[in-house]
Amino acid sequence: MTWMDLQADLAAEGYVASDDLATALHLALSLNRPLLLEGAAGVGKTDVARVLAEIRGARLIRLQCYQGLDASQAIYEWNYQRQLLAIRASAEAGETGAAVEARVFSRDYLLERPLLAAITQPRQPVLLIDEIDRADEEFEAYLLEILAEHQITVPELGTITASSVPIAILTSNGTRDLSDALRRRCLYCHIDYPDRAAEIAILKARCPAVEDELSRRIVGFVQTLRREPLEKVPGIAETLDFAAALMGLGVADLTSDPSALRATMATLLKTQSDREQITPEVAVRIAGQAS
Repeated sequence: MTWMDLQADLAAEGYVASDDLATALHLALSLNRPLLLEGAAGVGKTDVARVLAEIRGARLIRLQCYQGLDASQAIYEWNYQRQLLAIRASAEAGETGAAVEARVFSRDYLLERPLLAAITQPRQPVLLIDEIDRADEEFEAYLLEILAEHQITVPELGTITASSVPIAILTSNGTRDLSDALRRRCLYCHIDYPDRAAEIAILKARCPAVEDELSRRIVGFVQTLRREPLEKVPGIAETLDFAAALMGLGVADLTSDPSALRATMATLLKTQSDREQITPEVAVRIAGQAS
């Protein structure tokens, strides 16, 4: 499969990938290397993993990162309640010592979290490590063994080697700098907001019922809106919601009903400051410029 074949497969699932993204993803698959996708929120980074899993018929395992995420939440932890019950039952039966310890610290009592689950699948899954920049820097160290060595060390059990190496997709919104060690282990692609032609193609793929002229005006409106000084710039998902709202209200012309246009702005403007910034008059002006 070439990168162009992969690009066509993504498009068949409704994901319009740039040449750079399709090439980077093809290399990641060919070289069995993690792929770090960086870009603003809402440009479609997470969807890459979802669509790739659909194309390959693979299980998608997602780890949503956040501040304070640690190994017990991301890799594994012991089922302490079951361990205590087993220890109590063993004590009542008169069994103590190393045999009990070996039993309660076996795989039967291990709770797999996303990272451990990803390397113990019988068939290669897609591992999405979403918004890695939200996790603490210390958490990145946990990832290095998995991404570089494809294994996890559990002190009580030893090293667990991957049954099949997962296809790892990491995403970052750029809220903090990632470590050089993590970046070195990944291939890299920056995803920007799509250009006009690409966003029209995305809209037609996801909302085929939208007429061509309206599609052009919707994309023109959103892309002009992104140039305004907004706190939260609308992403591709917001474009699709905007189109669906217009269709639901029966709006075929952005300039024909200012009140309906204002109502649909709830799909694009997600903070009060942005609502105040884009007044009805500004929205009508933008709609007039969209073509």
